Amino acid sequence: MNYNIAVVKGDGIGPEVVTEAIKVLDKVGEKYGHQFNYNYVLAGGCAIDEAGECLPAETIEICKASDAVLLGAVGGPKWDHVPGDQRPERALLGLRKELGLFANLRPAVVFDELADASPLKPEIIDGGLDIVVVRELTGGIYFGEKGFVEETPLGPAAYDVEQYAEEEVRRIARVAFDMAMKRDKKVTSVDKANVLESSRLWRRVVTEVAAEYPEVALDHMYVDNAAMQLVRNPKQFDVIVTSNIFGDILSDEASQITGSIGMLPSASLATGNFGMYEPVHGSAPDIAGQNLANPIATILSVGMMLRYTLGLGKEADAIDAAVDKFLKAGYRTPDIAAGRDAIGTVECGDKIAAFI
Repeated sequence: MNYNIAVVKGDGIGPEVVTEAIKVLDKVGEKYGHQFNYNYVLAGGCAIDEAGECLPAETIEICKASDAVLLGAVGGPKWDHVPGDQRPERALLGLRKELGLFANLRPAVVFDELADASPLKPEIIDGGLDIVVVRELTGGIYFGEKGFVEETPLGPAAYDVEQYAEEEVRRIARVAFDMAMKRDKKVTSVDKANVLESSRLWRRVVTEVAAEYPEVALDHMYVDNAAMQLVRNPKQFDVIVTSNIFGDILSDEASQITGSIGMLPSASLATGNFGMYEPVHGSAPDIAGQNLANPIATILSVGMMLRYTLGLGKEADAIDAAVDKFLKAGYRTPDIAAGRDAIGTVECGDKIAAFI
């Protein structure tokens, strides 16, 4: 089979980690008889430098014509002077909107070999941890009406509107419940329904969707309590579904309790099978070009691409198994070394590819 992948290497460590992920993907293709064709496109800071805008129209067109999108990372202090609506990070919002990527899946898994890297006490994560945060990605405050008021009694003011339509909530809720049906059949919906009208609508619609999934247990939790519970008793969670802004915050918190943000992949999905895949971490410009970055999150993101978009479950399992073998063999990149000898980005990719 032939697959066309749009590749946004991006900024900072993005090109480094994407290169290693493609190395592993090519090994999968070699082993299982697939051909992966890569179309390299610009987005983020590098696009500003080369094309004068963070998300060129050509990038959107090529991404739409591809089977999936692989993204490294965008942004960095180099572009801090750029106006807000033109900053590198706006490329992500643009891609999500133009590609219809409304569902963001962020697994937060504690690997047994890395349990000592978690900031939580051993007794809290003993026996492993496996959570998926399902974040709504194209609605809410990030995409709502924005404005600036020159004069108020307290001086100039700015505003951002949080708004959700019923169908936006319904479709992300179904993604969460479908995910839960393949896991431990528990969904926690996170909102702020004691304060926000949008959250009251969110809670009502999620409850309606829950009736379609009688096998799945649903509970509701306010976002401030959810943030506390993630560090107090994270094993109570299976699938967390929440809004754009709450999901942005909680998924980063969930990733950190696993020990290293460099280990965690993500998928952003549209209706159907199309998706964009990227590591949870940022562009980390302070270590760019030094062979220090951990490419595992990007490699695991490629595994999610195989599973969710290309329908290649056996091949996805092979990537997961290769990462597990890599860790069991004692190999570590600097961010997860914890006093051990560390290997670099390129060698990490080489070894995981060899384990396929």
